[in-house]
Amino acid sequence: MHTKTIFILNLLKLYEILSEVSSTLNFDLKYIDQKDIAKINLKTIENYLFLSDRPISNKKNIIILKNFPYKLASLIETINLNFLKNYFNNQSEFKIGRYTIDVNARKIKFKDVILDVTEKECKLILFINKIKKANLTNIQKEVWGHQSDLETHTVETHIYRLRKKFLSTFKDKDFIKLDKDGYYLN
Repeated sequence: MHTKTIFILNLLKLYEILSEVSSTLNFDLKYIDQKDIAKINLKTIENYLFLSDRPISNKKNIIILKNFPYKLASLIETINLNFLKNYFNNQSEFKIGRYTIDVNARKIKFKDVILDVTEKECKLILFINKIKKANLTNIQKEVWGHQSDLETHTVETHIYRLRKKFLSTFKDKDFIKLDKDGYYLN
């Protein structure tokens, strides 16, 4: 499981309360003040939240706490929901070549051009990208869930349609290629 970190900005009493119950929490706590913010390298921290009583410029993943007191259970529930939301959002976008794939929205973007794709097309692209070269049997098994070598043209049909979409939308006729070892992304 990935480490979750809470940065508590200028709320010392809240930090002290959460520290007392930290053994029951599923995240790490760090107290910071305004001068500490610039020192934090968020690129090395995968899942984090800031708890503050005011907005923090140039930072995301902030829970702004006002109207104290809070029930501890409600606060922890809010924190956990925000971690879950951040995890979901961070797992949504993938960069493949020059394209960005948003799995949740089922969209592929390049510059200002957007292509709508199906869930199966997303799975197909991500699978081929993951293993680099995908043969028909692997795609049938991993993307469609076929357990045997069925005579089906489902994969070829989907790839044909996907190629047409890429050609029509992005003028890219070479996104999905095929050689003797299988399909690959160009």
